Amino acid sequence: MLTKRIIPCLDVKDNRVVKGVNFLNLRDAGDPVELGTRYSDEGADELVFLDITATIRSRKTIVELVEKVAENVFIPFTVGGGIQTVEQMDTLLRSGADKVSVNTAAVRNPNLLSEAARRFGNQCVVLAIDARRSEVHLDKWQVCIKAGTEPTDIDAVEWAAQGEHLGAGEILLTSMDADGTKAGYDNDLNRAISDAVNIPVIASGGAGKLEHLYDAIAVGHADAILMASITHFGNYNIRQIKEYLRDRGIPMNL
Repeated sequence: MLTKRIIPCLDVKDNRVVKGVNFLNLRDAGDPVELGTRYSDEGADELVFLDITATIRSRKTIVELVEKVAENVFIPFTVGGGIQTVEQMDTLLRSGADKVSVNTAAVRNPNLLSEAARRFGNQCVVLAIDARRSEVHLDKWQVCIKAGTEPTDIDAVEWAAQGEHLGAGEILLTSMDADGTKAGYDNDLNRAISDAVNIPVIASGGAGKLEHLYDAIAVGHADAILMASITHFGNYNIRQIKEYLRDRGIPMNL
């Protein structure tokens, strides 16, 4: 088994980190620069920064804040939110991001993934998928865009496979049903997409205790775990998480 990654997520709104449940009822979780620095110092493998209202408000990701975070973290750094063009990606990569994450813009213009991969390399392109279980077909999940506010008729598993074909080097997969519930990841979803692609899948949404993280890897076949609530509010630190997973047989960089 390859080494698995632990990735804290900074959902940013109005220059503050926030966290909600099922994408709603957001509460303040702190300063993004301070949190990012803490996670870098604690030994997180990577950091994700998502400007969660950029697409809804039709504005660009906060470049200045990205620069401040990048100056203080010494781990790979992914940025997403409101990115619609390769020019915006270029700006963020020049501002300190190592990867860029796209969701809504890729759904509306799938060629954006190919253009980005050609220009920056697949390793820089992350396809973010916000998915919720279909009310019609309970064994399927539908892609949602605009920070989860707009459902589509796109099947999440099919979209993940298409995204890989178009040039995405990684998938950031968030279960809207599990997000913020602390009841565990949707490992049916994680496994369905992980088994359908040959690129790394980052599982997101639902971590509440350490065994949930183990299950996302062992049951959900995820290559990496994204988390927010479980670390933002002091439940666990990164080292505790890594030691727990290592002791259960999951390869970790300690």
